[in-house]
Amino acid sequence: MPSSPPRNLLKSTGNNSKLGDHHPVNSLHAAMKRHSGFPRLSASSKALVLLPLVLLAFIFFFVYPKEFELQAMMSACAPPATGAYAASSSRLADPAVVRKPDFRLLIGVLTRADLYERRHLLRMVYGLQLAPGNNLTAHVDVRFVFCRLYKDDQRVLVPLEILAHDDVIILDGCEENLNGGKTYTFLSTVAALYADEPYDYVMKADDDIFFRLPQLVDSLGAMPREDMYYGATIPCDSMDPFREYMAGMGYALSWDLVEWIATSEVARNHSVGTEDMLTGLWLRIGDKGKNRFNAKPAIHDYRNPVPVDQCEHEFMPSTIGVHRLKSNPRWAEALKYFNFTAGLQPSKFYKID
Repeated sequence: MPSSPPRNLLKSTGNNSKLGDHHPVNSLHAAMKRHSGFPRLSASSKALVLLPLVLLAFIFFFVYPKEFELQAMMSACAPPATGAYAASSSRLADPAVVRKPDFRLLIGVLTRADLYERRHLLRMVYGLQLAPGNNLTAHVDVRFVFCRLYKDDQRVLVPLEILAHDDVIILDGCEENLNGGKTYTFLSTVAALYADEPYDYVMKADDDIFFRLPQLVDSLGAMPREDMYYGATIPCDSMDPFREYMAGMGYALSWDLVEWIATSEVARNHSVGTEDMLTGLWLRIGDKGKNRFNAKPAIHDYRNPVPVDQCEHEFMPSTIGVHRLKSNPRWAEALKYFNFTAGLQPSKFYKID
């Protein structure tokens, strides 16, 4: 006959009183609870688990998006680039905040070594337009081009310019005569100098023309990148770019045409003469420059008191280039019209009435 359960055990179970850990029923129940599901964590344990997750979320949503802004701030604190001024010389240093240029343009200003004052003026005029913050959509380089140095003072003063600005191209194999083959030598030399990093367009410009670079870039931005010939048509009363040629004050050629001129017997054999007329002749004989664009009246001559021809007219808000600025007063008149000194701030160091 089985023995009766202990009296104290039945009593404890019946009145639901707490049993010690040694009780077999409670031990089994506790073990089942321990092995069923996840353990219950204390508040401090939860904090230790959640803290790294919160930190990761903070870095992902707040710190990482600011990384590029930090790079931009560090770049802004860096010393400015030295050397030749270019539209992208400072801006390209920070690819995180600068868009890729739409195209590359080289402006070769054909001038003479002795014209130090004119180059100083042009460096200011173009340098201000190429300064960071003007947001040109193209990379623009301006270079001053002349033939061999033939005076002792030039052999000292021009190297000083090169050391300070690094924006001079000295052509070998030409005499200082615009119609003596200088334009051909310039274009053929450029094709070799920049063969590894070509431009989209090369512009030949006189040293008495003022180009408004934002307007020029906007105009060229709509042009084809190949077989392109751009400028102000000659004769002055014509608006047809296929009738004759583009005026020598300033015209642009696509890079493929520059390369063709550098290797063409047509250009080599017809290099001496009226330079802008010869450029048109090369393209006509070679059946090149099928994409031609007339920029008149936005590229024009300075208006004389008594106009000489229809290439002259007043300044306009849409003006791209003004030619025949032969004197400082004419330059001052043009720069004043286009409000070039608007950024000048009041200062105790000067008073300009």
